[in-house]
Amino acid sequence: MFPKNAWYVACTPDEIDAKPLGRMICGENVVIYRAQEGRVTALDNWCPHRGAPLSLGRVDEGKLVCGYHGLAMGCDGKTISMPGQRVRGFPANRVYPVVERYGFIWLWPGDADKADPATIPHLHWADDPEWAFGGGMYNVQCDYRLMIDNLMDLTHETYVHASSIGQPEIDETPCTTRVEGDEAITSRFMNNISAPPFWKLALRGNGLPDDQPVDRWQICRFTPPAQVMVEVGVALAGNGGYEAPKAVKSYAIVVDFITPETETSIWYFWGMARNFRPEDKALTAQIREGQRKIFGEDLEMLESQQRNILRCPGRDMLKLNIDTGGVQARKVLDRMVAAEHAAAPAAAATASA
Repeated sequence: MFPKNAWYVACTPDEIDAKPLGRMICGENVVIYRAQEGRVTALDNWCPHRGAPLSLGRVDEGKLVCGYHGLAMGCDGKTISMPGQRVRGFPANRVYPVVERYGFIWLWPGDADKADPATIPHLHWADDPEWAFGGGMYNVQCDYRLMIDNLMDLTHETYVHASSIGQPEIDETPCTTRVEGDEAITSRFMNNISAPPFWKLALRGNGLPDDQPVDRWQICRFTPPAQVMVEVGVALAGNGGYEAPKAVKSYAIVVDFITPETETSIWYFWGMARNFRPEDKALTAQIREGQRKIFGEDLEMLESQQRNILRCPGRDMLKLNIDTGGVQARKVLDRMVAAEHAAAPAAAATASA
């Protein structure tokens, strides 16, 4: 149950530098590769000859060559040639809209005529030299909505991430949720507290003391179909918290792109963008490693949660005040999916008329 008429992060550029990449996106089996002049292309991952995955082939002079019998296909999905064979009349493969932007490859798995690159979310930090980014990707065996729930309710940090970013004040400080159009925003502000281990690291990395009280903030912003940006940081207490001058705080954005693979699995692209000491590559690597461990702690919980849900499909999950952000995000997704389903019969009737 995911919207298909939307842009999803399909991969990072380095994943297609050496060879074609096969990836399931929203139930669509896709091959992504670089064609002529480095152009990113995405096609149905199916050789029209014998059904072999085209992702097991290679790119030769911009053509995608099947690794089974050498069928060569163009970026328009049409077969160009095959050794010793006539290929005229071969059915064309589906071509998926795909855009390379902000250091990611974005793919539209739905109706191609509805894909507008202008609707790809703007990532201000991606093109700003005052910011640095480091991240990675996990393949997680859970419903993509469970990951959205997880990111919109950070009270779990006290328990799942007790040794890194968790602290009792998260539980003790109420959060607020608001809805702006199709976005859901959940915020929590904690004042005059001790920084947890990860944020002590960030303070030291920014040349600030790690043994003084801080004001801490978490602002989780969901944007459909499955993007969660979390503004996080700490400032030396008494300087204005979130609004404190840059010189007395460590501020970052936790970047989360959740791309459904199937109904019960996802590609989770994670990272952190920061606006302090962007030139320090060693600090970027250190923060990335810390984040990798933090996000890795979520995996066991989410995958175990998914297995439990599959074992008990009729049982309901309780909704508490801390779940409001995730609940609002699900309402947005439900509306999008319902609209797509309602439009499908109308489109089919028009096509058959």
